[in-house]
Amino acid sequence: MALDFTAIDFETANTSSASACAVGLARVRDGRVVAQAGWLIQPPPGHDRFFELNIGIHGIRPEDVLTAKTWTAQLPDLVDFCGDDILVAHNAGFDMAVLRRACDATGAICPPFRYACSLHVSRKTYELDSYRLPLVAAAAGHLPFDHHDATADALACAHIMVDAARRAGANDIAELAMLLGVRIPQIPAVELSPVNAV
Repeated sequence: MALDFTAIDFETANTSSASACAVGLARVRDGRVVAQAGWLIQPPPGHDRFFELNIGIHGIRPEDVLTAKTWTAQLPDLVDFCGDDILVAHNAGFDMAVLRRACDATGAICPPFRYACSLHVSRKTYELDSYRLPLVAAAAGHLPFDHHDATADALACAHIMVDAARRAGANDIAELAMLLGVRIPQIPAVELSPVNAV
């Protein structure tokens, strides 16, 4: 196998994990970024209030997402970009929670992606005072970038994983995880309830 994966990053409108307002994606093939994409998202109803704290972090305002696709409408584009790839995110627990909770909030079926965390990988790869994304990206040789722009963050995450794999001598994400002793969990598949017989 080659070093193939998709890095992903979400920004949220508020403290709700379901409040996705932007996504960034970076596709890696054979250890090289070959495609990137990103777009704004209308957060699901009930999770669509923008907190000033969040706006201060990413700069996305309610008016910016007025013409953006809803979570449900954009989900096929997200799935199409990622395909069957292992997803990678910096602090993946956060990004996978956004994916799951936004699906829950809209009644969409959450794809059962496998995923790895570049934060966990970076702690096993670099000796740093902090493992915040900009500092790890700098250690991986990827600087500067527009932190909290979802696409820029996904691209930084991709470069971290590529550098970590190079340092570890890993040929793919599974081997990297094994060498560093980190897990590759999977989002649980949704089991559809059987239709009751009449």
